[in-house]
Amino acid sequence: MRLQSYPTPRLVFSCTYSLMPTPYAYFYANNSSSISVCPPMLIQTQVRPPLKIPTVSHKPIQTNTFKDICLRGNLKEAFQSLAVSFNNYPDETYAPLLELCADKKALSEGLQIHAHMIKSCSLSESVFLGTKLVFMYGKCGSVQNAETMFDKMAQRNTFTWNAMVGAYVSNGEPLEVLRTYKEMRVLGVPLDAYTFPSLLKASGLLKNLCLGAEIHGLAVKLGYDSTVFVANSLVAMYAKCDDICGARRLFERMAQKNDVVSWNSIISAYSSNGKSREALQLFREMQQARLDTSTYTLVACLQACEDNSFRKLGKEIHAAVLKSTQLLDSYVAGALVAMYVRCCKMSEAVRIFNELDEKDKVTWNSMLTGFIQNGRYSEALHFFHDFQIAGQKPDKVTIISVLVACGRLGYLLNGMELHAHAIKNGFDLDLQVGNTLIDMYAKCCCLNYMGHAFNRMPDKDLISWTTVIAGYAQNNYGLKAFELFRELQVAYLDADPMMIGSILLACSELTCLSLVKEIHGYIMRRGLSDVVLQNMITDIYGACGNIDYAVQTFELIKFKDVVSWTSMISAYVHNGLANEALELFHTMNKTGIQPDSVALISVLSAASSLSALKNGKQIHSFIIRQGFILEGSIASSLVDMYSRCGMVKNAYKVFNCIQNKGLVLWTSMINAYGMHGHGKAAIDLFNKMKENLTSDHVTFLSVLYACSHAGLIDEGRQYFEIMKNEYQLEPWPEHYACLVDLLGRANCLEEAYEFVKNMQVEPTAEIWCALLRACQVHSNQELGEFAAQKLLELDLKNPGHYVLISNVFAAKGRCKDAEEIRMRMKERGLKKNPGCSWIEIENRIHTFIARDKSHPECLEINKMLDQITEKLEKEGGYVAQTMFVLHNVEENEKVKMLYGHSERLAIAYGLLKTAEGTPIRITKNLRVCGDCHTFCKLVSKLFERELIVRDANRFHHFEDGVCSCGDFW
Repeated sequence: MRLQSYPTPRLVFSCTYSLMPTPYAYFYANNSSSISVCPPMLIQTQVRPPLKIPTVSHKPIQTNTFKDICLRGNLKEAFQSLAVSFNNYPDETYAPLLELCADKKALSEGLQIHAHMIKSCSLSESVFLGTKLVFMYGKCGSVQNAETMFDKMAQRNTFTWNAMVGAYVSNGEPLEVLRTYKEMRVLGVPLDAYTFPSLLKASGLLKNLCLGAEIHGLAVKLGYDSTVFVANSLVAMYAKCDDICGARRLFERMAQKNDVVSWNSIISAYSSNGKSREALQLFREMQQARLDTSTYTLVACLQACEDNSFRKLGKEIHAAVLKSTQLLDSYVAGALVAMYVRCCKMSEAVRIFNELDEKDKVTWNSMLTGFIQNGRYSEALHFFHDFQIAGQKPDKVTIISVLVACGRLGYLLNGMELHAHAIKNGFDLDLQVGNTLIDMYAKCCCLNYMGHAFNRMPDKDLISWTTVIAGYAQNNYGLKAFELFRELQVAYLDADPMMIGSILLACSELTCLSLVKEIHGYIMRRGLSDVVLQNMITDIYGACGNIDYAVQTFELIKFKDVVSWTSMISAYVHNGLANEALELFHTMNKTGIQPDSVALISVLSAASSLSALKNGKQIHSFIIRQGFILEGSIASSLVDMYSRCGMVKNAYKVFNCIQNKGLVLWTSMINAYGMHGHGKAAIDLFNKMKENLTSDHVTFLSVLYACSHAGLIDEGRQYFEIMKNEYQLEPWPEHYACLVDLLGRANCLEEAYEFVKNMQVEPTAEIWCALLRACQVHSNQELGEFAAQKLLELDLKNPGHYVLISNVFAAKGRCKDAEEIRMRMKERGLKKNPGCSWIEIENRIHTFIARDKSHPECLEINKMLDQITEKLEKEGGYVAQTMFVLHNVEENEKVKMLYGHSERLAIAYGLLKTAEGTPIRITKNLRVCGDCHTFCKLVSKLFERELIVRDANRFHHFEDGVCSCGDFW
């Protein structure tokens, strides 16, 4: 391409006017005439008409020189004066006009001037004008035209080479700068002071400190290092190469420090390297030296105000700007907007933006980014609408910002419109835009388009892979996430901690222990382990049911944060180890780490599962003392805790004090009423709720649950139909099971069976189980056996289902069949959970199993239990109902088995350890048997104590010989 010669073309103009001097010449931007032939060495990016001289009326000629007109910066006026100013000295005529085109970046007009010069033969062998053309093309961004002009020049001087080097560096082509520099050295072209700034800037762009130091040495050798603008370029180069100490040493060695540009260079150096305090300190020193600040000084200082901690300094600079000038420079205004955005002061940013007369795209994008960074996504979209109305065209930065807003708001259609615009303008192939598109589609749960956007990207970096893997993992496509992770490994790309976090999330969704172990091993081998990943691994081991691995991982965390403790507490709760969760919570408090809302929700869940009222009250007090706002998940967790601890009145007090009640909170309170058998109250609350909120599946399940435990058959049928017909909610298997349970408890077995037969979906194990349990209670052996057979046809994974079938067969005397069912359960590796009851005494949970002798006070407990039983037999007429013992043993053994049930041991211990007249709260993991239910009623009457017993189904409030369930459970 270099040093080629081109024939000089002849230009043919369609107009008939001569380009000889006339009083006035006008430049018209219309299509009525055009250049028929253009020099092949010019790349015409836009076709514009030639210079045209119409006949106009004469006006007084101004005495301003052509150079003065160009200096005024009015391109149109300069073109009008070109013909008048034309003389035998083309250098004087064309040079200022080319400089004006360069300043205005007016490529089209520059092309026409070039054509005009060729036609008038003014260019000929003029090195000066050729250099001006190279300079103009470089400034206008047309590197190819600059190269073509440079190559065509028969003679070149140092200024010409400098112009070409400058064209490369100003258009972001540092490698071309270096090639040109080497060519200069080979050809022996002398370097001057103006050569070095471009060479140093190229070194900075490449971050090549060795090259920059080499050029620095050459500048010293030639004596140019003391030239102010070369020294400033050296400071900037060292800063770009991250050698801020070298930049500072150069600045300190400067003989004279009264040059504003020098101060700007060092302030910018510190600011761009993230050393904001040092940059602002230099600004203070500059002010103390009484040097005038420039636009660049203010912009650099405002850029140094990088976050909210610098807000006060940013305001001081803003005040200084306002004092120094009435008019706000567009660059300074843009920097002020960006500063207030970073400091989270969007109202100030909006005010400054609205005061601007001229708003460039950078300022628009700064505002748009500010709305996004401050979480004001809806306002960002409204602002983008104003952006379009103002006639601005979105660029890459704009597209990325608006896509982020669409993703956060879940606005899929808006995001797709932006995607179409990006495709139309070629932005979608950009790496950052592509990554943002993937994220937007992931957040809008549109995985097909997410996959297409990922596959369409020509180049993918680690962020691309991480984003698409996270998208699949967050949308419960764990296997697809793993497939992509395998592809990544095949491509020999190393995963970073963020990607590993997404893969662990996929493991959590798959609950596959072997995959978790594999990823854990990968982390250890690659040395990627940090506290964030360790917390996730702890949490996922807990989710996969391997509590031992979770504990080991937790103990290996050297510096535990609140998430570490919360992950372990959640793991304990998830695996039914509520006692351990509460103990760990108390240990956490002793370490001085303050629990967050997630930790409190987890520990409230632990207190709920144990019915540990005192622990629950302590946590409630802690929440109030620490100033947590009672809303959302914390409020609903408190309602659930009090209801599961038997304190439905306290649950309602918490519910009633919440001002902004969400659907989850209403549902929690409805469920609380249902759990305690207050069906009417649950229905009243539901009717009140639906005035303002729309019910979902879970809310209707709670209502049906309340109707079932209160025996409200008609209401249960009614709300089931309302859910289907009015709310258009397709019932879940749980809704069907709840209605079957309701009909079964009311002895409407035939109706329940017909309902199951007419279901539009295949009945699940829970539905047949509800029917079978009802048949067992009401002794309908024929239907019960049919339900048991249907249950056995399913792939049962719940040991409770096998136990229920076995008990049904044992009750009918079919011991062999019952034993066969239990053997089948063992073959499948399933194990029946033993009956277990617990009671909270003095802030400690005491646990009992049937005929337990492990308690330290077992002798006193058994003695107390014998006394209770004796009193019930003498004064209450209690007789053990051995029909509830389904084991094939002797009658007296059955009696002993009943007397040793875990809830009786807990009641005996409660009577031993609690004050007279106080309620005794017992929790059992299984359903209370009929004989123990009678036992509890008699204890409440003869010992004058309220018993609050929570079993697997509901709460029983025993008082004065009567149970709140009405013997319906």
